[in-house]
Amino acid sequence: MGLSLKTHPGIIAISVMVIGLLVWGFWPQPVFVELVSARRGPMTVTIEEEGRTRVIDRFIISAPVDGVACRVQLDVGDSVARGQTLLTISPLESRVLDPRSEAEARARVAAAGAALQAAEQQVAAAEATAEYSHSEIRRLKPLAEKGVISKDAFDKAQMDVLTADAVLRSARHAVDVARYQLEAAETALKYSAGTVTGDPSVRVPLRSPVDGKILQMPHECEGPVKTGQELLVVGDPALLEVVVDLLSADAVKVKPGTKVLFERWGGERPLQGVVRVVEPFGFTKISALGVEEQRVNVIADFTSPRQDWERLGDGYRVEARFVIWQDHDVMQVPAGSLFRRNEGWAVFGVENRQARLRAVQVGQRNGLVAQILGGLNEGDQVINHPSDEVEDGVRIRER
Repeated sequence: MGLSLKTHPGIIAISVMVIGLLVWGFWPQPVFVELVSARRGPMTVTIEEEGRTRVIDRFIISAPVDGVACRVQLDVGDSVARGQTLLTISPLESRVLDPRSEAEARARVAAAGAALQAAEQQVAAAEATAEYSHSEIRRLKPLAEKGVISKDAFDKAQMDVLTADAVLRSARHAVDVARYQLEAAETALKYSAGTVTGDPSVRVPLRSPVDGKILQMPHECEGPVKTGQELLVVGDPALLEVVVDLLSADAVKVKPGTKVLFERWGGERPLQGVVRVVEPFGFTKISALGVEEQRVNVIADFTSPRQDWERLGDGYRVEARFVIWQDHDVMQVPAGSLFRRNEGWAVFGVENRQARLRAVQVGQRNGLVAQILGGLNEGDQVINHPSDEVEDGVRIRER
């Protein structure tokens, strides 16, 4: 005999409850989202990169000649005046002669002395020949005038005189050459580093080209130097500039006159500056991740008062922020609310607690917020960082 449902109301209640739970379980639940409002306010677009300071006019003082530089009596940071002698360079000392070289040098001295004596004897012989030729021409001249001797004999006597005079002059020059050779041979012994002592009489002074300070000292101690070797670096640290190497894609957005803010340099507040030069050539730099990047140096000057950055020196690190674009009244939304759609930009707006897809026109972006040129009004709510569950028409609830 069947049971009547009217006599068992519990079964009805349980059935209704089960059906209700099934409906509630399969009913679409609203998606929790973060809502933000479109608002108007100031907006700035910047490019940030690390830079370093450097003295505008750096003067590298190099050795003009080979020699021995004296010990530098100055220290890095010392002030120098224009024309002040910073150090001097002395001639290189002669090499020390070993016993064999000394014996050879003495032998060359003896040979040069013998050559000088031989040249002097040749001078004596040439003088005797020249004297005889002159006496002979004096004897033959009256005879030639009277016609006693032929003209050819008298001409030959005149030629002998000229020849004898030329031989005498050559012999005297040979004596001079031999005397110089003897002096050169004696010098090798006289100026050996093992026998000559005392300060050299000739020193080449190196002077400061500007008023400033010693920035670097590549060569401090006394020792030999070669021509062109760097000895000191001098400059005026009161005249500083900042060099920032930007990606070439960012450098094309910067131009002379662009405003720059220097942050995290160690002071309490940012410093202000302005771009002076964007160098017209780039270079390749390997990033920390091993990627080749094309970089361009951008040079900026400080516009803040000198007393605000007087603690900065040459080669100090700063964070440069180039202001590419700014406006004080811009319609904007967070950059996380935007996404690409059909080669344009779109957001999810809110209407009757449902997400609604809206196309927008975007202007400037700085990574945090984006300028809205059209598609939204001030105060309109949009979904920030929409997930994959958010679609057009889906029910939403604010988190």
